[in-house]
Amino acid sequence: MHEPTDGAGENTTESPLKRVTTILGKGLDFFEVGVLSLGVFGLAVLLIANVVARNFFRSIHWAEEVSAILVLFITFVGVSYAVRKARHIRMGAIFDAFPPKAQKVMIMIISTYGAVVMFYMTHIAWRYMMGARMTQQVTPSLRIPYWMTLVIIVVGFFMSGVQYIRTIVKNIVEEDVWLSPEQQSEYEPEGTEGY
Repeated sequence: MHEPTDGAGENTTESPLKRVTTILGKGLDFFEVGVLSLGVFGLAVLLIANVVARNFFRSIHWAEEVSAILVLFITFVGVSYAVRKARHIRMGAIFDAFPPKAQKVMIMIISTYGAVVMFYMTHIAWRYMMGARMTQQVTPSLRIPYWMTLVIIVVGFFMSGVQYIRTIVKNIVEEDVWLSPEQQSEYEPEGTEGY
């Protein structure tokens, strides 16, 4: 009995777990790439505009504050992006010396530990954000609640934990060793098509 295929001969039946992780991956990719692209672009435009304004007119009084917020966004969304693309720090030479079955066990242990740490950091960041919310402190220039600038830290740590969970799931459903949900081998070219 043959499994259904599309016109290109690819298998079109996939497990519900694979489907969910694929949809989740596309959603996270859209969010991460969008925030990182807009954040870096916005930061560059704002800093350049502030330099021009400072030299010819008056400095933009809220530029440094917004720049700090954008750096927070870029940093903590970047953590999740790095985990998804397997661009985080790891001991590749030691990992590559082991046979594939041992590599799979190692990556599952590493990903489990990474997920636990990221979810714990999410909890700590949440408590810190709630503490900041109780103080009713506002930012100096824009006068927005300070705790709102900390939301991205909670989101970034949480998304990183989700990426580690996705790595575990990917290694459960696939035979090969996956370093991240989207990176099978350290030596694969990173896909940037469509950006």
